[in-house]
Amino acid sequence: MSDDVSKKEREILMVMRKVLAQIIKDTTPPSRAMKHPLSDQTIQDVRNCLGLISLRERELADAAGLAQERPYFSDEKRAADVVPMARIGKREKSDD
Repeated sequence: MSDDVSKKEREILMVMRKVLAQIIKDTTPPSRAMKHPLSDQTIQDVRNCLGLISLRERELADAAGLAQERPYFSDEKRAADVVPMARIGKREKSDD
């Protein structure tokens, strides 16, 4: 598969995932006490679609050799710390 085709497929899958997620947000009732406007079968079908989209995105990422993209929390400790270029080679002053 060429890079252009797989890139286009990744874009299509991303848009499909975002549209389905937005439909879920728009149709989800504000309270659990309210009945959901979608049928149970439709909800299950949407879940299956999202699962297939996720699976295909993972297959394309593996085939392209891309690292697996994972969500993270903003306060989560990073695996690597960025050191400003100005601090390289300089020692911090200690209070003696």
